[in-house]
Amino acid sequence: MSILKIEDVAYVRFAAPDLGAMRAFLEDFGMAVVEETPTRLVARGAGPSPVAHVTELGDAGFVGVAFRAESPADLQRLATAEGVSVEALELPGGGSVVTLKDPDGHRVDVVAGQAPAEPRPVVKAQAWNSAGAHERLRATKRIAAGAANVVRLGHVVLNVSNFRASEAWYKERLGLITSDEIRLSPEFAIGAFLRCDRGEQPTDHHTLFLMQGPKGPGFNHAAYEVADLDDLMRGHGRLKEAGRHAEWGVGRHILGSQVFDYWRDPWGHTLEHWTDGDLFTAADGSNIATVQDLLGVQWGPPPPPTMG
Repeated sequence: MSILKIEDVAYVRFAAPDLGAMRAFLEDFGMAVVEETPTRLVARGAGPSPVAHVTELGDAGFVGVAFRAESPADLQRLATAEGVSVEALELPGGGSVVTLKDPDGHRVDVVAGQAPAEPRPVVKAQAWNSAGAHERLRATKRIAAGAANVVRLGHVVLNVSNFRASEAWYKERLGLITSDEIRLSPEFAIGAFLRCDRGEQPTDHHTLFLMQGPKGPGFNHAAYEVADLDDLMRGHGRLKEAGRHAEWGVGRHILGSQVFDYWRDPWGHTLEHWTDGDLFTAADGSNIATVQDLLGVQWGPPPPPTMG
């Protein structure tokens, strides 16, 4: 039995030497800055989560990831089990936080009790005409230029030094379920896509992906859900026009099925736009997959060497 079962991923934390440059990138990427001080920048998506991305002034690097628990009682149970204290969360939305270190020293915040933010308007999806169904009649389709509408943080990928040790640590504390385990052989797994255990409530194919590889432990990428395919392509155009660093996309993954588009922030951290991902319940179980499944696409370009 796990200590608790998280609801979702909450936010990622970074450090950067130029908060103005980070703000410009995040706005091109489709997030809204909700707090800016001389030492910290906080951004959110259009959904109810009050925080999706935190940048602190300092040397560029990944600081940590946060997950959302159901209640403050969950946090207290986790704090008691880990021998740490529950602290006030000093971010928009307030609430409480327990801060841990995973086996590779990654900072892991578990938060609860945040006040939801007022959802921001998201571009309304326009009907599609396909060969089999004509849903838009006597009307044109026009996609206005602009940044994508980031709605929420959907998942985070971490490189780890020992997959089995990290898998056990996260499952024991956060109640995650394996969706797809990546095996090099019947005896050796190098990673897994892990989803939240929400019982009969469908949840994303993965909230966390752990990958053991030659790069060693560290941040791999964070993935943000956008409104729909048109919105993703609109965001692609905005980022390209702004001269941002495109890494991989546009394509459709095999595992998780998402349409994806990967970009790098000014310090090389990879952020992903995605839409149309798979959703599963706890009863849907787990699968075994290959590295070819992991890196393959249903359509789109193959992964570049920078994706590992």
